[in-house]
Amino acid sequence: MLPQIDGLSLSPCTVFGILIFQLLIHLNRAESQVVGPHQPVVALVDDDVILPCHVEPAEDVSAQILEWTRSDLNPRFVHVWRSGQDLVNTRNPSYRGRTSLFINELKHGNISLKLSRVKLSDKGTYECSIPLMGKNYFVKLAVASDAATSLLISFSGIDKNRGGVVLQCESAGWYPEPELLWLDGEGNLLSAGPTETLRGPDDLYTVSSRVTVEKRHSNNITCRVQQRNTNQSRETHIHVPEDFFDIPSSSPSVTIGLAVSLALCIMMLILSAVLAHRKKQNTTKDAQVSSEDGEREQLNMKARGKTQKQNKFWKLPITSRRKLQEEQQRREDAENKLGELQNDKEKVHMCHFLCVCVCVFNKVSS
Repeated sequence: MLPQIDGLSLSPCTVFGILIFQLLIHLNRAESQVVGPHQPVVALVDDDVILPCHVEPAEDVSAQILEWTRSDLNPRFVHVWRSGQDLVNTRNPSYRGRTSLFINELKHGNISLKLSRVKLSDKGTYECSIPLMGKNYFVKLAVASDAATSLLISFSGIDKNRGGVVLQCESAGWYPEPELLWLDGEGNLLSAGPTETLRGPDDLYTVSSRVTVEKRHSNNITCRVQQRNTNQSRETHIHVPEDFFDIPSSSPSVTIGLAVSLALCIMMLILSAVLAHRKKQNTTKDAQVSSEDGEREQLNMKARGKTQKQNKFWKLPITSRRKLQEEQQRREDAENKLGELQNDKEKVHMCHFLCVCVCVFNKVSS
């Protein structure tokens, strides 16, 4: 006889369809999964940390095999729960005595792992799994140390345009990304350059920033790095001596004056060089004209024969003729030396003028 519902008879196909539907509903309800945090867990060195992991929907897993592992370790087991107890011998030696489960919470599906006395070597990706159920989840742990999150302020340079001191602050080992602030002695925010952020292979952030401190600010400057999500904050202070602010600054008028002075010096040097060159050309030209006149005169003298002066010269004794030739040679040497002295004098004047220009430039720029 076919099954009936409220007086209605059902065909075998209908009954089979209802059973399949109810079975699917039951399987859907029974479907569970292992879940954990979507973001890396951050811990400080020597602190305790909890790596969250639980079954959803909640069910008793105290009789199950529970494993926490790291694939980059050998052996890879961080913590193992089997047959209602912890298996210590299978655990990696670096984690012995530092891991534990919340045993009273296993019946509610909580298989979170507590890791005590965190080390820098603990950073990595952990797998939370229930092998017989074929369920697992990966939890990432980032580790920061107090030394890594310390701040360092250093002098970066001098801003001559603003007459201020440039400071740089840097801090490493943060997660998530923090913000960096500069404060004066009264706690007021200072306008600083953009914060430079670098994320390392360990997922930790390094931040740095520069600020120009002017004399009107208080000499006590604070660099603060804070992470609002984790309520972490670090800050350091520095005192900038007033001597650092005694920096000569160049105004536009002074800069223009220096440029004009240099231009005048260069023009005067060029003019002096041109005049000296022209004078030398004229001297050379005169010498050439004199030489040509002399050659013409000599030709004329040869055409006319010996002049009276030459006759007198050759009539003189040999000793007198030698003395006369020597006297003429000394006269020519003296004229050549006089020309050289005049050229040296012009060079000295030019060097002196250049030195004066340099001295004036240095005096104005200082």
